[in-house]
Amino acid sequence: MKKTLKYMLLAVLLLMGAQAQAQTLRDGEYNYLGKISPNGTVRNARYDAIGFFNSDGTIANSKNRVVGRLTSDLQILDDDGERVGYITATGEVHDGESELLGTIERSSGKVTDAHGKVIGYAHGISMLWIASYYFFDFFD
Repeated sequence: MKKTLKYMLLAVLLLMGAQAQAQTLRDGEYNYLGKISPNGTVRNARYDAIGFFNSDGTIANSKNRVVGRLTSDLQILDDDGERVGYITATGEVHDGESELLGTIERSSGKVTDAHGKVIGYAHGISMLWIASYYFFDFFD
């Protein structure tokens, strides 16, 4: 039984790994912005590493300085621990004052601003990563 379970788990991981490739980020005109790799490395259009989403939820800039954190309850915190935004289960992104900043559609990867204008595209990436990338200038 244990051996069968291990093989099933390995098969699932292999299937998921086939889809675990760097995901392209595009702006509203579909121009290439960069990629987020499965390990959390964020690269710009010139392939320079501009930041990282670490497995512990911290966000670091290119100098490896922690500039924010993503929590399991969909909160986005700055480096002082202050909430700068959050994302709802439906994909709405809000700032720290609960003002709507935009929406991320899970199925299409379309990212819209508060007025419904398409500002970008990203498919297959954690919604928290997309929210941080598009709405919270952690990497500037």
